[in-house]
Amino acid sequence: MNSSSVSDYVNSSGLIQNVIPRDSFAAALTKNIVAMLVWLALSMLNCSMVSTFRKHSFFYEDPRYIMFICMVINDAVQLTLVTALYVVSIEMEWPNKRYAFSKILASACCPLIMTAAATCRSTPFILAGMALERYISICFPLHYSHICTIRRTAWTICIIFLLSFTPPLTDLLITVVKEPPSLFHSSIFCDHTLLFRDRSIYFKNLVFDSVYFSFVFLTLFYTYCKIMLTARAASTDLVSAKKARNTVLLHGVQLLLCLLAFVVPSMQAPLIQLFPMYSLEIRYVNFLLVYIIPRFLSPMIYGFRDKKFRTYWLRYFISNVRRVKPA
Repeated sequence: MNSSSVSDYVNSSGLIQNVIPRDSFAAALTKNIVAMLVWLALSMLNCSMVSTFRKHSFFYEDPRYIMFICMVINDAVQLTLVTALYVVSIEMEWPNKRYAFSKILASACCPLIMTAAATCRSTPFILAGMALERYISICFPLHYSHICTIRRTAWTICIIFLLSFTPPLTDLLITVVKEPPSLFHSSIFCDHTLLFRDRSIYFKNLVFDSVYFSFVFLTLFYTYCKIMLTARAASTDLVSAKKARNTVLLHGVQLLLCLLAFVVPSMQAPLIQLFPMYSLEIRYVNFLLVYIIPRFLSPMIYGFRDKKFRTYWLRYFISNVRRVKPA
């Protein structure tokens, strides 16, 4: 991720100049505080949900909650990485001084970028897995316990993370083969396009992401249609079918938000060229839209909408509030 590094500005003669925009100290401080507060609030929420899951063993026996908690942990890791990369990439001006924490060793940047890319790609796959679990629960209730076992859920999660790490691992292999070893000993802006520079990586990832998102979209579309038809035809348990349908629909909204992570970077450069004086603001808004706002949806869909988990989460939350409350 690269928030306020090198941007393209258009000079009076119409040529593009590469300059480094810098926030004022107050603006940079405000953006960092907002980013850190949002990260802190979401991290506390995610930690409370993970703790609720860990304290009740019956959640371990339900594939629905296992995949949900994997989603929460995955989102927490991604949020932490992108927030850290955003904060260290801020450059700011102070009277007679310039502060910049934007460049780090490429060898240190590499695992951060690879993990951030993998967690970003794993979210759609987890959504597909959760949608399939709801589909089997509603459309094949008698076979649910035989199909959705803990062992199969664990294998599904392993396959999801294997598929998610495949693109960044191939990025690294191509870079090792085509780039000089000195690249990993140099200091760079910690950004995917600056670390993995070979043009073939862009087209390779385009193919990977197109296949991945097409698969997830078709899975969500199919499961939504089947659940909707079941809800219309059901004479019993109509409420559960409608709730499952709405859950899959929310997964579709999540998928669209995940897609922003791949669409927005290509839209960001033209916007900066059109409005060069607002480049920092454009990057900051994109950071909030792509990486922050989607992280709110995962707790809402299962953590708050699911009655069983909500009950135990509220008990955990209230007990901790009472514990810290002064006598």
